[in-house]
Amino acid sequence: MTFRLTLTVNGEPRAIELDDPRVTLLDLLRERLGLTGSKKGCDRGQCGACTVLVDGRRVNSCLALAVSLEGADILTIEGLAQGDALHPVQAAFIDHDGFQCGFCTPGQIMSAVGLIREGHAGDDPERVREAMSGNLCRCGAYIGITQAVLDAQARMAGSAQGGAA
Repeated sequence: MTFRLTLTVNGEPRAIELDDPRVTLLDLLRERLGLTGSKKGCDRGQCGACTVLVDGRRVNSCLALAVSLEGADILTIEGLAQGDALHPVQAAFIDHDGFQCGFCTPGQIMSAVGLIREGHAGDDPERVREAMSGNLCRCGAYIGITQAVLDAQARMAGSAQGGAA
């Protein structure tokens, strides 16, 4: 039995045929679409390394069945930058050393983008740490991650205000 679904992945419409309804979004992205930025850490939704945005919301892609996402708009780390121009969150992670080994970084960045888009980042480091608590970093780069989220939030708020003038 074949399951057909249509998704938009990083702005590109994709028609996909699956032979197994148990395929997770993470496995679809990594194994069938070649988008390996989202990492398979725990494969249980506990580490956040696989975080992507589905219709603008943060999702652990290892827990989402691909067949349940018919018509969804998926944004992965590969679709975040605009050509050579990094997304403000990506630039802030570099500026604040928000990574060490880099394994968790794609999930951290996607979670941060979602957090900022949701309007929950604010300017309080503790609030950011709590909102990002679903993303684990084995290296302990949490100070840089928190600083990067706060900086990106401020940059994005400033550019939104500057564009509205």
